[in-house]
Amino acid sequence: MGIGAGIVLIVVGLILVTDAVNLPQAVDDAIASDTVGWICLIVGVLSIVLALVINQQRSRSTHVVEERRYDA
Repeated sequence: MGIGAGIVLIVVGLILVTDAVNLPQAVDDAIASDTVGWICLIVGVLSIVLALVINQQRSRSTHVVEERRYDA
C-alpha cells in the first residue's frame, strides 16, 4: 500500500467512526461500523508510516558502479 491508499483508509475510517454517513439498517446490523472504522484508521496510519520509511530507505541507498577500462 502506498501513501494514497493510506489516506483513503484514514478518510473511510474517520467517516465510519464519526457516523458522518447514515448506513442502511441492514448494514448497521451486520457490522459494527465503529470497530471497522477504527481498524481502517489504524491500518491507514500504519500504511502511510511504512510507505514513508521505505521511501526514505530507498533514497538513502546509493548504488556505485565503478568501471575500469584497460586499453590493450
